[in-house]
Amino acid sequence: MTRSGARAPVGDPTIVGAPGALLVIVSGPSGVGKDTVIEALKRLPDSDLRHYVVTCTTRPARSYEVDGVHYHFVDAVEFQRLREHGELLEANEVHGHWYGTPRDEVRRSLVAGRDAILKIDVQGAADVKQKVPDALLVFLVPPSLEDLFSRLQSRATESADELDIRQRDAALEIARQKDYDHVVTNETGQVERTAQRIDDILHREKAAHPDRRTRV
Repeated sequence: MTRSGARAPVGDPTIVGAPGALLVIVSGPSGVGKDTVIEALKRLPDSDLRHYVVTCTTRPARSYEVDGVHYHFVDAVEFQRLREHGELLEANEVHGHWYGTPRDEVRRSLVAGRDAILKIDVQGAADVKQKVPDALLVFLVPPSLEDLFSRLQSRATESADELDIRQRDAALEIARQKDYDHVVTNETGQVERTAQRIDDILHREKAAHPDRRTRV
């Protein structure tokens, strides 16, 4: 996997979120079910108190993906402009494509008192945690590597070479779960339960730190 960090924003003042609003990062290896779990999280009662930040990417859209819903699909020139103007909270190259988190989208959510939920890879999570120490990191893991590899193969969205790379990277990413505040196992066929566990984590964090104001 090839990654390189984003440039530091220039002249970008810090914004302070409303009391109790969380910046939450959901990470995990490719194929662990991040998108499915987040969709289940959206169906829970408190979803209107959260904003699910849409990532920018230079990756081509898959047949089922909708611009502005699954990702903000941009070309390399536009992505570079966003980086240079400090409009991305983090940006990393993963499997040959760039991904980045829109800074203003995160800030608007926090200022409005809504939790900002980010779905990003392990390197992006590390970058955000360095810039925003109050960020809450949740790592999704599969029941086993064998289960994960089976999910990747059944997805049939990558070539054999790409699949090999994703499998190798998945093992490396899982080894970094110790860097996270919470690790949640996404058991096969138990997506709703996984989402509920994350929801419970967020409620406990907010109850423990009702006056915390996240600076971004």
